[in-house]
Amino acid sequence: MLPNPLPSPNLLRLAYMLEFLVAQVAILELWSQVGGQSHLDLMPWYTKLSLTLGLALVTVFGTISAVSHERAWNAKTLACLALALMIAGGMAGVTLYYHLHENDDADRGDEPASISWWMAPVLKGMAEARA
Repeated sequence: MLPNPLPSPNLLRLAYMLEFLVAQVAILELWSQVGGQSHLDLMPWYTKLSLTLGLALVTVFGTISAVSHERAWNAKTLACLALALMIAGGMAGVTLYYHLHENDDADRGDEPASISWWMAPVLKGMAEARA
């Protein structure tokens, strides 16, 4: 009988938990450096939380899959890699969306509302009809 090459399950759980926590910090730090902290500040908290936790979980599941099978690159590991790339693409898409829409509210400070330029002739005609 061959000895088990893996450490005890308790040590593995501790290692996976630490990997999850480190992955969260690393993901948020990398996202703020690449995407820009100003864009992250515009996002709602639940968007950042769900994408960060999802990517961290997929990272840990990929590690679990690589460790628990005989070959590191197996079907589950490749599925986790594909899912991680999709989540990273979602992060890029959300960051791009907030980059493109960051000045939508700031530009309308001194200008009249967009409805007023086409409603002005109607309101003027109503005022003349009353007089």
